Amino acid sequence: MSDTKEVILITGCSGRIGFKAAELFSKKYQVVGFDVIMAGELPGVEMVTVDMSSDASVREGLDYVRKKYGNRLVSVVHLAAYYSFIGGGWGLYQRITVDGTKRLLEGIRKDFVCDQFIFSSTMLVHEPCRPGEKITEDWPVVPKWQYPKSKVLVEKLMHEMKGNMQVLSLRIAGVYDDKCHSIPLSNQIQRIYENQLEGHVFAGDLTHGASFVHMDDVIDSLALAVEKRRQLPQDLTLLIGEEETLSYDELQRTFSKLIHGKEWKTWALPKPIAKIGAVVKQWIPFIPKTFIKPWMIDLADDHYELDITRAKKMLGWIPKRSLRATIPMWIADLKREPVAWYDENKLKISPQVAKQKS
Repeated sequence: MSDTKEVILITGCSGRIGFKAAELFSKKYQVVGFDVIMAGELPGVEMVTVDMSSDASVREGLDYVRKKYGNRLVSVVHLAAYYSFIGGGWGLYQRITVDGTKRLLEGIRKDFVCDQFIFSSTMLVHEPCRPGEKITEDWPVVPKWQYPKSKVLVEKLMHEMKGNMQVLSLRIAGVYDDKCHSIPLSNQIQRIYENQLEGHVFAGDLTHGASFVHMDDVIDSLALAVEKRRQLPQDLTLLIGEEETLSYDELQRTFSKLIHGKEWKTWALPKPIAKIGAVVKQWIPFIPKTFIKPWMIDLADDHYELDITRAKKMLGWIPKRSLRATIPMWIADLKREPVAWYDENKLKISPQVAKQKS
């Protein structure tokens, strides 16, 4: 065993949240990162290739940690999960998110003394609310598609398998950062920037929206959770998101004004017509594919406003950034270097945007 600092294990360490978390924790702890594909290197962080869908791979990864660093873990920050906007089957959610977590918990409980297990869940496990209502951690749990359904199952596993560990579920809002890196928001901006027809219509209630949270505030919540682990209840759930929810209409008007110099009208589109259009866009040859899938249209009316009182009380966590204040930064970057912004957000570059390449 190496003579090292206390150890934190982060799964999904090559992901956006995982990499930032590893960078922060490595200042004080020895960080071991699990991921199926390694991207980048950090001083004080040992990356270990682990496939969460494989019994053997998870077992080998944990054996390596135990032999090199001992059987003591300060915290496991479990970020590895399957996530897809494509829709479709349940298989990968089961194999990676649900069964992968079970493999991890079984291995930790068997061979380690672990203070804390943190799981990155989602606010989407909750039933949506109405504008003006606030979702708390006690709000009904009614997941409506595969991603939040998988998170609910993992939370149940944690409660059943925690043993003597302190377990913490962070139900996180939509994550963005200074470069955007939010799939729904970057696609919404693209539709408006390119003046697409889809940028003028919406198959839902325009007064509804969803909470978001800045990446740096998510990392702050993780840091506080580890720092205060001995003061927390053994089993805890916290909502992590901004208290202000911008409606879809306000986002549309904000984006269009910053991009085109004027606020434009967004028209509500009946769901049956929107679904037909989405199907046509997905399956008809030679027509550009759209981000909006038919299954998303049923969720367009969902509204999420969060009451983060418990996170304030338990962690002393308050978001320091806001979506409203960050949007102008995105649009300034987009207008200055459109192709670079598209590349950064993994958007397909249209001929219209390609012409603007300097």
